[in-house]
Amino acid sequence: MINRETIDKIMDTARIEEVVGDFVHLKKRGTSLIGNCPFHGEKTPSFHVSVTKGIYKCFGCGKGGDSVRFIMEHEKYSYPEALKFLANKYNIEVEETVESVQDVEAQNARESLYIVSQFAANYFEDQMWNSQEGKTIGLSYFKERGFREDILKKFNLGYSPDVWDALTLDAVKNKHAEEYLEKTGLAIRNDKGKLYDRFRGRVMFPIHNFTGRVIGFGGRTLKTDKNVPKYVNSPESEIYHKSNVLYGLFHAKKAIRDQDNCYLVEGYADVLSVHQAHIENVVASSGTSLTIEQIRLIGRFTQNVTILYDGDAAGIKASLRGLDMILEEGLNVKVVSFPAGDDPDSYMHKVGAGAFKTYIEDNRKDFILYKANILLAEAGTDPIKRAGIIRDIVESIAKIPDNIKASVFIRECSSLLQIEERVLLSELNTMRAAKLKKASAPQGRQYQQHPDMPPADLMSDEPGQAEQQMATAVEVDDELQEQEIVRLLLAFGHELVSWDKIDNMYIGSFIMQNLTDVTFENKLCKRIIDHYRTEIEDGHLPTANQFIKSDDREIADLAITLSSSPYTLSENWYNKHNIYVRDETVNLKATILGGLYHLKKRKVDRILLDLLKEIKAENDATNQEILMQRYAFIKNVEKEISRFLGSVIVK
Repeated sequence: MINRETIDKIMDTARIEEVVGDFVHLKKRGTSLIGNCPFHGEKTPSFHVSVTKGIYKCFGCGKGGDSVRFIMEHEKYSYPEALKFLANKYNIEVEETVESVQDVEAQNARESLYIVSQFAANYFEDQMWNSQEGKTIGLSYFKERGFREDILKKFNLGYSPDVWDALTLDAVKNKHAEEYLEKTGLAIRNDKGKLYDRFRGRVMFPIHNFTGRVIGFGGRTLKTDKNVPKYVNSPESEIYHKSNVLYGLFHAKKAIRDQDNCYLVEGYADVLSVHQAHIENVVASSGTSLTIEQIRLIGRFTQNVTILYDGDAAGIKASLRGLDMILEEGLNVKVVSFPAGDDPDSYMHKVGAGAFKTYIEDNRKDFILYKANILLAEAGTDPIKRAGIIRDIVESIAKIPDNIKASVFIRECSSLLQIEERVLLSELNTMRAAKLKKASAPQGRQYQQHPDMPPADLMSDEPGQAEQQMATAVEVDDELQEQEIVRLLLAFGHELVSWDKIDNMYIGSFIMQNLTDVTFENKLCKRIIDHYRTEIEDGHLPTANQFIKSDDREIADLAITLSSSPYTLSENWYNKHNIYVRDETVNLKATILGGLYHLKKRKVDRILLDLLKEIKAENDATNQEILMQRYAFIKNVEKEISRFLGSVIVK
């Protein structure tokens, strides 16, 4: 079998629009790409590709899945063959192995790293809010910096006591192995073999991965001693690779997708400050040089990046290389620089959230022109330096894969640099020819078409049996409402509850707590709910992606269907007709509670229907009276639920 690490790499690398785009002509419509389904004949496109979710769905024939599923369906490949096809496409070396007891132990060990990291995050957070030292030093520091409590809780910030082994002792006391404390870098072993904490006397910034699991930490010292490093970060580990991580992405991904733009800053505090200014589509490279992996991570959500720089000219110049990398990946780049001596964090606290937001909106500049102005100001009138700068700028333009964009920048730079456009075009073509020659060495290989083979599995619809009309209606409603709960878990499970003064609880946990009195009748929905509950009880919050990529075909198909929609709200409703259509995310309280109470109403309807049957079948007057009283009680419950549903939609 192909080992798990290779499979993960293939799944992370494969882009659904590229894989499907090799076989289907796709056009952009709203937030999706559409085309004619390759699996059934159609003239009106009903085949949708969601780039952000990494899935395809045909609303005509019902087929759907991820990149691997598409290749399996289209090419009639087995699962391993489809993985190898994608590995070949993206030049990934495939390592095959036989799963052994050692492989299982390795997977368990990896999970232990996640568990001990989450324990540490909870420990640091508890110390800051509940210990005297944490409140006096850590919490006071953040409040003196002007950060609100909701921001501190949103990012799970904490404090590590200024004690050699406070975390280590508490972790061991709670049955966490020293081995995993050491492997995550939370603890260090000295020459005498004793463990001590890496982070001591520091405010703590947990680093989350794409799905929200804690994988590492950044710790800032509050001491003025110059011999003490200002920041200490987790070392590389099996679960934390800093070049593949953007701080704040877990909290920002939805806003990045919605705003179709990503603000990129340098440090942890910058992310917090920009969030406090009510701008949530912001991430940080956490002080490391920007990497290709980080840029591609942004590219999964938007093609537009806005860099927020501090006013330090030397720092700006040093960062220009990273911006060239962004251009090369085909993203659009704008830049906002702040006054000398300020960074996003200090400037936001200096002028306030409103003025900060206005400043960003009024001072965005295209990167190429921004770079030209910076370098020209540095070169002055020196002709040799100016010639070098012209070449430098054309090199940046040469990295833009879109020819139309490149030609626009050539025209604008011709005016700015006071040099003829044809000269710049000639230099640009020379650079591109050199790049093409360098890349002309044989790299890609033709894919071997696998012989046709029968599909691995077949879709079948079993006809339902005729039942009493009212009972059938209740059953259908049951299934629809149960599916709606599953959809809400997949769509919003990782969002934080933001109502009724509920702190630090995810919507997924909130929904599951409110389902303790509900039994799911639909077997497929019940399997998903049961799995979700088990994961939460084990300390994990499942992601939509887990179900979409499930090995269970039925679960994956339902997750894809519930995560997809053939419809997109048109801006014409508002722009032309002045009709505002509320998005369900505007009032998540109404969306979530509405889903829960609609389900409960359907369950009550079923109970009432069953009671009615019992009453009609009961011949004993005493027993019939007991049933009537119960019916009246349940009917009152139904009325209360209906009354609540009438109010929650309005709020």
